[in-house]
Amino acid sequence: MVHVLSSRTLLRPTDPERSRAFYGGQLGLDIYREFGTGPERGTVYFLGGGFLEVAGRSETPPSPALKLWLQVADLTAAHEELTAAGVEVVRGPVREPWGLIEMWIADPDGTEIVLVEIPADHPLRHRP
Repeated sequence: MVHVLSSRTLLRPTDPERSRAFYGGQLGLDIYREFGTGPERGTVYFLGGGFLEVAGRSETPPSPALKLWLQVADLTAAHEELTAAGVEVVRGPVREPWGLIEMWIADPDGTEIVLVEIPADHPLRHRP
């Protein structure tokens, strides 16, 4: 069995500067580390228990199969903050049939990002 010590999702955006402005500026993700120089330098952001690395450049956007799932403590507050920061909300907060509250946004390349709040009464909050 592989013992994983850390992990990160790697994104190769079509416009690295635009993506860094989105993830670091509009979403307000904190930077874990930066490396390299120039427009294709790497920036690694904290994502709760993981990391998101935006580095390099791709001629094509990421696959639509790629989605980011970000848990937040208060989705109503996140919705207000992101809207104020100019982030386009693809779908506003909705309590799903499975009990989670979800809101959808997308990065500049169209990568879907689901922001999730786990309500206090949801089974994920409780261990038997």
